Amino acid sequence: MPTSFMRIPYRDLLPPPNIIPPSASTLPGAITALQEFFHNPPPSGLPPSTVVLTGAGLSVASGLADYRGVKGTYRVNKTHRPIYHHEFISSHETRKRYWARSFLGWTTMSMANPNSGHYAIRDLGKLGVVKGVITQNVDSFHPRAHPDMPTVELHGYLRSAVCITCRNEYPRDVFQTELARLNPVWKDFLKEAISSGALETEDPNEKRTRGVKMNADGDVEVPGAPYTTFRYPACPTCLTRPPPLADGTKGVVEVDQDGALEPISNAGILKPAVVMFGDSISPEVKHDADKTIDNAGRLLVMGTSLATYSAWRLAKRAKDRGMPIAVINMGGVRGEEAFFTDLDPKQAGGQGVRTEISTESLLPALVQAMRKPEARSRRHHHHHDAPHAVAFERTNPAEVFKDFLS
Repeated sequence: MPTSFMRIPYRDLLPPPNIIPPSASTLPGAITALQEFFHNPPPSGLPPSTVVLTGAGLSVASGLADYRGVKGTYRVNKTHRPIYHHEFISSHETRKRYWARSFLGWTTMSMANPNSGHYAIRDLGKLGVVKGVITQNVDSFHPRAHPDMPTVELHGYLRSAVCITCRNEYPRDVFQTELARLNPVWKDFLKEAISSGALETEDPNEKRTRGVKMNADGDVEVPGAPYTTFRYPACPTCLTRPPPLADGTKGVVEVDQDGALEPISNAGILKPAVVMFGDSISPEVKHDADKTIDNAGRLLVMGTSLATYSAWRLAKRAKDRGMPIAVINMGGVRGEEAFFTDLDPKQAGGQGVRTEISTESLLPALVQAMRKPEARSRRHHHHHDAPHAVAFERTNPAEVFKDFLS
């Protein structure tokens, strides 16, 4: 597949935006501009509906980390480097590291819930202005918040683990139970972290003091942790019936006496059901995302800097189709100046909107405004709702793992 559809991290901070129209710098002004955005008919030949494209910033209000926000991974943890797809596939030790950190982070991910922004998107759907969602997020909040509105999960989802050989999926909660069984010391460590309230702190200074960092996508980094001791299971299907590999040879799936995958194995490897950095979006998902853009007349971008090309190209596709674009994001967006070229300087939002008001504040207020009788009448006239740092009493992170290392 062409590398243009590959998920690649972009770490640089982007320049601040120009607010469009200028009145959208305030909450009332942004609400008015977005109402105009929805009320104004799209250019001739385009459908009257809107598609929403979201990123990690939308889930910050749910207690999850993003990448470039005020407390985002690339600002708070500047040494963070995500694991790439090829590293995960080729290295047993890398998989140990990934699953150990994911094991610690899954509790926060699984207990988090959609926030008011996700439910506001649901309500905009009920009002008839939004018809579909494309999300880069892997937290499954969109399907949970608005199950009746189609959602394309561009980068997959963390709710399942998938075998790289047979492609069978297994619920992440079930997989977490197996990880706990295979790693009793890590299980006790996680239990202590949960009981101490360590996985709930939001203070970045407290995080640094306590030595544990919560990154985006449920990754918990613990300095000094012996990741090499972590064990993970094999795909049960491939373990029972080792499959043939692409070259025609029989796959090897070996486990130890407890059922943990042995490093000799070249099949039956479970990975998160996400598009990892360096991996490519499947043709099916790409087709669904393109079709979702092509079936709409407007694009509303929120909570994302569009730093990954797989998402940015969708906004460009919308622009090339002549679709008006609105962007709600705190901070710059990749190449956003191209989305707002040729706008009438006097336009009030119908041709495009750019605001930095938080989605948590703006979206529920927007829904409330659009529910008013005069707003409904106007629409008819036009178109006929972490573990961020492990807080142990021990101040030296290495002491947390002294039993591991002895």
